[in-house]
Amino acid sequence: MSISKLRIGTRASQLALWQANWIKSELERQYPGIEVELVKIKTTGDKILDVPLAQVGGKGLFVKEIEEAMLRGEIDLAVHSMKDVPTEFPDGLGLVVTTKREDPRDAFISDGVRFADLRPNARIGTSALRRQAQLLAARPDLEMVIIRGNVETRIRKLKEENLDAVILAAAGLNRLGFTDVITELLDADFSIPAIGQGALGLECRLDDQVTIDALSFLNHAPTAWAVEAERALLKQCEGGCQVPIAAHGTVDDNNNLQLVGFIASVDGKKSVRSVISGSVTEAKTLGCQLADRLLADGGKQILEEVYQRELVK
Repeated sequence: MSISKLRIGTRASQLALWQANWIKSELERQYPGIEVELVKIKTTGDKILDVPLAQVGGKGLFVKEIEEAMLRGEIDLAVHSMKDVPTEFPDGLGLVVTTKREDPRDAFISDGVRFADLRPNARIGTSALRRQAQLLAARPDLEMVIIRGNVETRIRKLKEENLDAVILAAAGLNRLGFTDVITELLDADFSIPAIGQGALGLECRLDDQVTIDALSFLNHAPTAWAVEAERALLKQCEGGCQVPIAAHGTVDDNNNLQLVGFIASVDGKKSVRSVISGSVTEAKTLGCQLADRLLADGGKQILEEVYQRELVK
């Protein structure tokens, strides 16, 4: 490999830096002597901390400024949490690697009380409409409290805002060493994960073949296929990262892909859910087919009502 230096664009949050440093260490292990520099970039999502993301307009909030730096040639690649990445990329940029997925489930954090044992009208902190919709579908009495901030800040809000529980992605907690605060991992069939949750994506300029080749060893094919199907579903539904759409793909040892999809109203009172299976070679097609099925079964009307509600605010 004829590459001596790579510049990684990353957000400056604790989790983003952990992820970028992990990629840096993997590159240094694979290519002894390479110089890898982290370039910290503040994104729109990092600047707006007092408004729920769904009200800001969720697409690209955590990647736009990083992509602009890449197009200007200031960085060579970006490390993203795949659940934050829009389904469309700027001309000249693209996703070239999807890393092996961490635990994709949602983590329930409380003072020891499990979800099934929550008191009536319990107060739950979350940042995602997807989680809110699914939990309210199971427990309509719950009071959902929108919380923002990094992982540690959200954990602290359990006590600071007198919450009964907070819900975060297990992947981020595991990566930052907070596994011990998890009271319960919510089953992926109960709280279907966000599209791409637990996986990292590497984005770079599509004309930079040297960098693309250098990163290829980090790609994990089963995760890449599953995430491709999930993202195809999201794109077909014309959904952003913050609408109540969920999808979770799994790949077995025979390269068969199963994809679960879900669309719901924010209050959880209306929802559609379906499953599709097929070969990993059809990942994108399967995602689109499942999306069409969900939309036809009532998902289109649900999403139109969600978007209308957000426009009125």
